[in-house]
Amino acid sequence: MGLPTLGVGIGWRSEIDLTVERLPGVDFVEVLAENVSPDPLPESLRVLRGRGVPVVAHAVSLSLGGAEPVDPRRVAHLAAVAEAVDAPLVSEHVAFTGAGGLDSGHLLPLPRTREALDVLVRNVRAAQQDLPVPLALENIAALLEWPDGELSEGRFLAELVERTDCWLLVDVANLHANATNLGTEPGRFLDELPLERLAYVHVAGGVRHGDLYHDTHAHAVPPEVLEVLGELCSRVSPPGVLLERDDAYPPDAELAAELAAIRAVVSR
Repeated sequence: MGLPTLGVGIGWRSEIDLTVERLPGVDFVEVLAENVSPDPLPESLRVLRGRGVPVVAHAVSLSLGGAEPVDPRRVAHLAAVAEAVDAPLVSEHVAFTGAGGLDSGHLLPLPRTREALDVLVRNVRAAQQDLPVPLALENIAALLEWPDGELSEGRFLAELVERTDCWLLVDVANLHANATNLGTEPGRFLDELPLERLAYVHVAGGVRHGDLYHDTHAHAVPPEVLEVLGELCSRVSPPGVLLERDDAYPPDAELAAELAAIRAVVSR
């Protein structure tokens, strides 16, 4: 079964709830599941749902790549939020966030080994059993790669999809960050993915400090990220593209302009 066409959207945050409600051209929104309670939902989300705007539930704390089994309470919360907003799908990251009872507070990259893939597949399958809707998984930005990798990132994700039947959330800002910081090739990554399993796309801003690019979600989307989005769109028509902004929120007009720029790339 396929997923719906979502269009162009923006991440819903409580700090900009009224902005999101009044912005033109918002076809869907994404909510961070850990930041909301399903009962009661924030009024703004109820308003958007009342208008028929689709809401995707996005998680950041399942630690699907961790050696320990996934915490069923976290999965249950994501499932409850998804049901409360009538989400067509939920999403998480190909990452782990801690080990041995310690939480890093960050999304950490996985070693791209067969053993790590087996652990990830086990945890993804376990989560899928308790989720009411399909699960899409996202590539992350990293400042390092583990040694002795056996698979490229694209092949790692392709095999994950094959073994779990999950969907893909491609973050083009993270691809740009990794190209800058690690010397990876976004084109090769995209060539290796089963893009027929693309659920939607993330776009976000960042800033460069010296030789490092920081994916801040607090700056305007740079042209280089839009170029990667264009490269993706030359291969597939993405079902949805979402602008992420998590801090230093600009005026409504600036967010509207960023959405328009994204829509222009997708339309091309």
